[in-house]
Amino acid sequence: METSLRYSGESKALRIHAKEKYPIDSNSCLQVHGELDTKYGAPSLFSATLRHFFPDISASLGFSLLYKRHGLALQYDKLGKVQYSLRGKKAFPVTSNGLLNFNIKGRCDFDKEFKERNSKGAAEFSWSIFNFLPDQDVRLKLGFEVFEKVPYMQIRENNWTFNADMTGKWNIRYDL
Repeated sequence: METSLRYSGESKALRIHAKEKYPIDSNSCLQVHGELDTKYGAPSLFSATLRHFFPDISASLGFSLLYKRHGLALQYDKLGKVQYSLRGKKAFPVTSNGLLNFNIKGRCDFDKEFKERNSKGAAEFSWSIFNFLPDQDVRLKLGFEVFEKVPYMQIRENNWTFNADMTGKWNIRYDL
């Protein structure tokens, strides 16, 4: 099981996130993950995703069922939302060693009646640097979210990940 501690500038709350992947066949899995919001002492997210990987073309496709509880103090007891997501990602190697890639990814969210739609799409460069320092790997991402028209970046160092965009949103994650 993969577990991480997450904190964002928006929620200002520490969240404990856990994820497990259950293999279905060599290129498919069921991915289940959930999140506990320590500010409210209650789960804030649960998701089950069927994912299929296409290794020959460096792509993946997934379909999710997501339950999300919105944690505003006055609306804490409000029922959460159930939504479905369809997502895909394709990587294009820029260098022959595969350490620099150009990625395109997209996601479309639907409510339980398949009416409400929220789309996201991005194009990004991802550069992996192994042994940046002894026993320290680094990954840098620079991208552009096309629907919101917002540039973003990510810096990942072994277990630490920092994400930020040009609107001032940021979050940090530590993988346990």
